[in-house]
Amino acid sequence: MDLTPEKIQRILSKYKFRDVAVEELEKIYRIYPGMKPSTGTYTFSDSTQKDLLKLTGTIPVQYEGRSYNFPIQLWLLDSFPFTPPICHLKPTSNMVIREGKHVDARGRIHLPGLHNWDHPKSSVVGLLNEMVTKFQEDPPLSSKTTADNKDPHELLAFVSNFRISDGGISHHDQPINKVSVIGGGDLGMASVMSILSKCKVDKLVFIDVAESSTKGGSTDLEIFSLPNVEVSRDISASAGSRVVVVTANAWSSEQSYVTVVQTNVDLYRGIIPNLARLSPSAVMLIASQPVDIMTHIAWRQSGLPPTHVIGAGCNLDSERLSHVMDINLNTHKPAWVIGELSDNKIAVMSNSGLNSNAPPEIAQGSSSTKPLLDRAFEIMKNRGQRSWSVGLSIADITNSVLTDKKKVHSVSTLAQGWGGIAVEVFLSLPCIMGVNGSTRLAGVSLGQEEDSKLRNSVTSLSNLMAQLRI
Repeated sequence: MDLTPEKIQRILSKYKFRDVAVEELEKIYRIYPGMKPSTGTYTFSDSTQKDLLKLTGTIPVQYEGRSYNFPIQLWLLDSFPFTPPICHLKPTSNMVIREGKHVDARGRIHLPGLHNWDHPKSSVVGLLNEMVTKFQEDPPLSSKTTADNKDPHELLAFVSNFRISDGGISHHDQPINKVSVIGGGDLGMASVMSILSKCKVDKLVFIDVAESSTKGGSTDLEIFSLPNVEVSRDISASAGSRVVVVTANAWSSEQSYVTVVQTNVDLYRGIIPNLARLSPSAVMLIASQPVDIMTHIAWRQSGLPPTHVIGAGCNLDSERLSHVMDINLNTHKPAWVIGELSDNKIAVMSNSGLNSNAPPEIAQGSSSTKPLLDRAFEIMKNRGQRSWSVGLSIADITNSVLTDKKKVHSVSTLAQGWGGIAVEVFLSLPCIMGVNGSTRLAGVSLGQEEDSKLRNSVTSLSNLMAQLRI
C-alpha cells in the first residue's frame, strides 16, 4: 500500500497510534490490494469536520451465481485501529442503495463487527470478510433499470428489491414501517405483542439486551416465529427503524435510589448512541424507569432533536382518564394527566369535544372542571401500571407516529419553556404525535395546587439529574 504521498504522511503523523495504524494498513493491502488510501475531510453528524485517511475500493460479492464488485469507502479515525472505521457504500450512478439490516438509506454500513470492535481481536480484514458474507446474504445494492439495460442477471438483482403483498408491489427505496423494541422481559414482550396487534408494521425487531435485568421472551418468539418479527441480540438489527422503543432496565442491588438509577444510565450509555446512529430519523420512545429521567438521559446521549425523543410517561393514565371522563362522567372531552409520573401528577382537560375539528388546546383551570377531574382520578385509583397495560399504551403512541395520526398523547418531553418552566427537565405534557415526532400543546395557567405540584416535580427531577453521571 502506497503511503508515501505527502498528504497521506501529513495526516498519518497526526494519528495517535501511527505505527500500529501503518501495520494494520499493510495487512489490509496483502489481502485486499484493491483498497487504495487517500485523504479527505469527513463531516460528522454534529457538523464538525476532520481531515482523515480513507480507504476506497471494492469487495467481491457472489449473488445468484455471479460475482459483483461492491464499491465501499472506509474512513479511519485518528485513534485507528483502536476505534472502528466509519464505513459507507459508494454506489455508482447506475446503482441504488437497498436499505436493510446492515445498511441505512444513506449507505452507512452497520455490522456486528463494528458494534463489537475490540482491537487487536478486531481488524479491518476481518471486517471486510464480514461485509462480504453479510452482503451475499442480503445485497445492499441493485442496478437501476433503463430501456437500454436489460441484462437478466442485473434485472434479477433489481427485482429482488421488491416486496409483494396483498396491497401490491412496493420498493425498498420507499420508507418501510420498521419498529424495534430494545429490552426483553414482560414489558418488552407486551410491547411487541401490542404493536403487532395495533400497528401495521412491515418488520418488528425484538432485541434482548444482554446487560439488561429485564431479559427473557426472545427464545419463545424464536420458537414460535411470528410473521414479520425478527429476534436478535445485536443492536445493528435495529438500523432503519421509524420507531425505536426502549424498555431495557438494569436494576442493581444497591440501596441508594441514585445508585440504582445510575445503573440504568450506564446501560443507556452503551446502547442509546448506537440506536440513534443506526436510525437517525426515528422517534425514540422510552419506557425504562424512572421514565422522565431516562427520557432526559436518552435525549442527552442520542444527539437527536427533543421532538424525536419521548417517554411513555403519563399516556396510559391519560387514556384511562379520558375514558372515565367520557363513560362515567359524560364530559365527552379529552383529558390528560401531565407532570411527573409520580404522586405529583395532575389532570387537565381539553377545550374542545372528542369529535371536534378545532385545533386541540388545554382548557384553563377552573372551579367547574376541578371537581370533575378529581372525581375521575378517584375512580381511576388502584388500577396500577401492569406490563400489558403499558405495552398497549406504547403501541398506541407508536401507531400515531407510523400513521402520522396527529393524535394528542401525554408523553414525557422536554418541558423547558412550557408554562414558565425555565430549567431543562422532562415531564409529561400533551403533545401532537406524528411522523415528525412530537409537538407540544401551548402552556396554560394552572390552579395554585396544580402549579405547586408541577414546580415540586421540576425541582425533584432537576436535583436527581444533577447527581447522575451521564
